[in-house]
Amino acid sequence: MMDRPYIFCHMLMSLDGKIVGKYMDTKECDEPSEQFYEIAFGKNAYYKHQGWLSGRVTTDDNFTMYRKPKLDKTAPIVPSGDFIADGNYSMYYVSIDPLGKLGWQSNTLTYETTTAHVLEVLTEKASSAYKAMLRKLNISYVIVGKDELDYKLLMEKLYHKFNIKTLMLGGGGVLNWSFIQTGLCDELSLVMAPVADGASQSPSIFETKEDLTSDKPVGFELKNVEVLENGGIWLRYLIKN
Repeated sequence: MMDRPYIFCHMLMSLDGKIVGKYMDTKECDEPSEQFYEIAFGKNAYYKHQGWLSGRVTTDDNFTMYRKPKLDKTAPIVPSGDFIADGNYSMYYVSIDPLGKLGWQSNTLTYETTTAHVLEVLTEKASSAYKAMLRKLNISYVIVGKDELDYKLLMEKLYHKFNIKTLMLGGGGVLNWSFIQTGLCDELSLVMAPVADGASQSPSIFETKEDLTSDKPVGFELKNVEVLENGGIWLRYLIKN
């Protein structure tokens, strides 16, 4: 195993395998949603991680709300390489944003009762003006790839530069499947709510993307099943890498 964090994918899911949708607004999903949070972020959380990672769409849906970044076109060209913001942080939100499109306004975010420092993951295609905005906001960023993201390089940087030893993978489906297919995900944690909505267009827990991943099957080894209150189930699997 190379120097990288232990990675677990932790997702809340409906009975029909969806990770977002109308089912999330039902009473059947209330308790599983709370249990999902407690498992990874609660006071007595099962997982002890130093950061969680999500894709750009997931970030826009939950935190940046599709705001456009405020860029200063006259800002001086920033130095090449990574930027590590000043400060000591115990939790990071690792934001996959290859082209630099997310409209951050602060270097921290709050999810329920958890506050995390934003860490942007860029390619060399991200503009200097965008990186200048991140620096002004004291938001850390790493460059991992020229045209496409090099996830293995990213994991090495998270491990060595930010001391992230355990990392949560939090969607969406394309990102989840990318990590599993490349052998970078070690464990799958699923909280299943006793509800479904049948929406065919809603994203599922794993999704392929053309030119990025394939539909080659991956096997899983059951580690534990726990019946939760009010009909939910917590499943844990090891990935057969």
